[in-house]
Amino acid sequence: MKAEQIIPILRIFDYRKTIEFYVDWLGFEITFEHRFEDHTPVYMEVKKENIILHLNEHHGDSTPGSSVFIWGEGVAEYHKELIDKKYKYNRPGLEKTFYDAVSFTVNDPFGNKIIFNEKYNEERHRDIEFYSVD
Repeated sequence: MKAEQIIPILRIFDYRKTIEFYVDWLGFEITFEHRFEDHTPVYMEVKKENIILHLNEHHGDSTPGSSVFIWGEGVAEYHKELIDKKYKYNRPGLEKTFYDAVSFTVNDPFGNKIIFNEKYNEERHRDIEFYSVD
């Protein structure tokens, strides 16, 4: 079997907080939303470039506290963009990891983590100031 795409499903609990975090802060766009009826849980897809996540309010379809690990490019620049927005609930550090990556982790309002990573390149990343946030 060859996978064409892998899309994590993350548990969410509050539509407004979901939009504030994923759309307003992280810069994802909503691709679709589905509800069986008005005032029922939402199942939605958000996308940022080629990163696609499914976000789900339905009980039992996914587990809160999950982690998504993403390899990409432009991680330090994306980190700066997020820090410059001064989102009061998240100020992730930027680290050089033991697996030789530039990395930062964001924690959504529902206990899920998204870990953004880029392979460390001495020439490209030499001027980055790495720091952790406790």
